[in-house]
Amino acid sequence: MTDKSAARIAVIADTSLQRHVLQQALTGSGYQVVMNSDPARLDEQALDDCETDLWLVDLAQSEDSPLVDNLLEKASAPVLFGEGHAPERHSENYPRWERRLFGKLKKLVGDPSQAVGPSLEALLAEAQRPSRLDLPAALADTPLVAGEPARQVWLLAASMGGPAAVKEFLDALPGGLPLGFVYAQHIDASFEAALPQAVGRHSQWHVNPARHGDPIRCGEVVVAPINHELGFDEQGAMQIAQRGWPEPYSPSIDQMMLNLAQHFAGLSGVIAFSGMGSDGSAAAAYVRRQGGLIWTQRADSCACPSMPDSLREGGYSTFSGDPRELATALVNHLAEQCS
Repeated sequence: MTDKSAARIAVIADTSLQRHVLQQALTGSGYQVVMNSDPARLDEQALDDCETDLWLVDLAQSEDSPLVDNLLEKASAPVLFGEGHAPERHSENYPRWERRLFGKLKKLVGDPSQAVGPSLEALLAEAQRPSRLDLPAALADTPLVAGEPARQVWLLAASMGGPAAVKEFLDALPGGLPLGFVYAQHIDASFEAALPQAVGRHSQWHVNPARHGDPIRCGEVVVAPINHELGFDEQGAMQIAQRGWPEPYSPSIDQMMLNLAQHFAGLSGVIAFSGMGSDGSAAAAYVRRQGGLIWTQRADSCACPSMPDSLREGGYSTFSGDPRELATALVNHLAEQCS
């Protein structure tokens, strides 16, 4: 998914594998790749003609390149030297490599995944009230005190295209389910206050900011803070840390998954919706070892499928569907637990 406002990146790399991995990583995270070339095939004219916001140079075989020396002297855009040989996309080292690279890119040219303001405005203007799923008898017959502390907590994780997908999921979901949610959305902090109303306005679920010292309650969706890490104490009460999230993502879906699985273990789950990059892939193995489930939004229903795709490709996702199908699967899963 390429956006006209996305930062333009020109890649110069001297192995075809490195060019391929960089192309996938950059476009999957919302950057626009305007050049991707071997330095041996470039000349000064090509460099002069290239309109870019950043040069990404990754040389494994040719340490001395007159072309690159010339680029350093003349380039008006910043020149970033890459993180060295890229690991295979499915290797355990890939998320760490990607985080380092995007931490640098974010500081130099910004983070495309945070540009969800227009989509929030569209959701706030939406008048439609979609049909809601029925509550199965097994759940309807189980007395549930709305607002009681949730023993089971699932994470809704999303980036680009996430608010619309999460809203569709919550719109379909009936109230009265014996769980609560944390919603971690890559978004600019200036849109944080509008997010709960945008995704919760047609839903039976209460979408609230995190509250330090309070448990997550049945029937609510707690929005993970953008600038402060959210964790839990031994009793399950929310702990909003003074520190920020680990770079480069705010909030960090990886860290939120670790914090959730550490406390709720097999009574937790993750649903990864539309989004850029592979945030979440580094923590997925730990979530599964703790007994948590990982589900993903199906690629053809995503505005940007990179984030759920990376979990599927790693073998971590056990179910994929569009947002309504994910809501149906969760209702059925909870009904089976009750019966």
